[in-house]
Amino acid sequence: MTTLSVGAGPSPSLNLPVLVLARVCTTAIFMTYPACLSILIVEWQMSATKAGIVQGVFTAAFAISLLVASYLCDRIGAKRVFNTATIFAAVSALLFALFARSFDSAIVFVSLLGLSQGGTYTPAIMLVSANTPHAKTASAVGWVLAGMSAGYVISIFLSTVLLSLYSYQMAFLGTGLITVAGWGLGVLAVRSARDQLESVKLPDTDSDRSMLRRARLLTIGYIGHCWELFGAWAWIPAFLAAAILTRGKMSPIELGLWTALALHLSGFFASFLSGYAADKFGIRSVLIAFALLGALCSISIGWLGEITAPLLLGIAAVYGFATIGDSSVLSAAMTQAVPAQKLGRALGLRSVLGVGAGALAPVAFGLTLDLAPGVLAWGAAFSILAIGGFLAMVCGVLLPR
Repeated sequence: MTTLSVGAGPSPSLNLPVLVLARVCTTAIFMTYPACLSILIVEWQMSATKAGIVQGVFTAAFAISLLVASYLCDRIGAKRVFNTATIFAAVSALLFALFARSFDSAIVFVSLLGLSQGGTYTPAIMLVSANTPHAKTASAVGWVLAGMSAGYVISIFLSTVLLSLYSYQMAFLGTGLITVAGWGLGVLAVRSARDQLESVKLPDTDSDRSMLRRARLLTIGYIGHCWELFGAWAWIPAFLAAAILTRGKMSPIELGLWTALALHLSGFFASFLSGYAADKFGIRSVLIAFALLGALCSISIGWLGEITAPLLLGIAAVYGFATIGDSSVLSAAMTQAVPAQKLGRALGLRSVLGVGAGALAPVAFGLTLDLAPGVLAWGAAFSILAIGGFLAMVCGVLLPR
């Protein structure tokens, strides 16, 4: 297998804790629009379709930015792309906070937000790979992705609090200012980092065909991972609301906060724990375990709407833990499978295909929910997402040992 120079020994040049904190801050605006959506529909006089279009535009822009940023990393280096993207993220967050005041203006400014977010994601993974010992790559990548999950929690929590106490404008501004802080932290974290283009390949021990097969399996596994993850993120809040709010035991705000914690705080722990496990037990074993657990949760959770609210939220937390846990494993494995000069393109291709599948999953879920008989609807819809988990598991099984 062709590997990067990460196996040659550690480099102290990348400040990983600061980079993780930068990812927390940069993604603090990622979930602000969904967190404020119930108020925005009224304030901006949007239909549900228009509200969905805004989120769809953000996702599409995010997918485009993943591809473009990955391509640029192979041309000018991940470090330069990352530094430029953090500036873009800060500026776009402030523009969104100050000027998104209607459906039409939101389309413009969520597009900028989406375009900036992808530019900070892939380069961060590539810089970690280029500056981390081979034996600790999965752990390091896991911490970076854990920072993103923490940012999502902050985004939902802070938005909900500011929305309740003040207004959506304050929610936009509060999370936007945290994103600006991510710019400074990001520049500080990578200031002395070695770029991935400076990495020197070790001797090739596997054939090109073997390397290509590994990369294909990891890409297909990532597609399955995104199908399950994005589908779950889109519909678990609605499922929990339908199952819990009707009992009158919890307010919508309380449920929103508990849902954020169940999905994204569990994801925080899953990201770095799966990375450590992959470094200790091997990428293949951990990928199989997380993918199988996620698929089993997808098959099960839709049938459990009648159980107690605490238990249901606990199962949702396990679901969130499982569905995000294989992300760091898949990302770390790709950095080890592809030469440095081709890594950006490989990550870009898998990101576009994965996010594309992730964008279709909520639609397939909703269609199943509409067509299935009422008593079977939620169970059948969540079972559709299990296809992705099983696909990722099969790819893990087929990976060379």
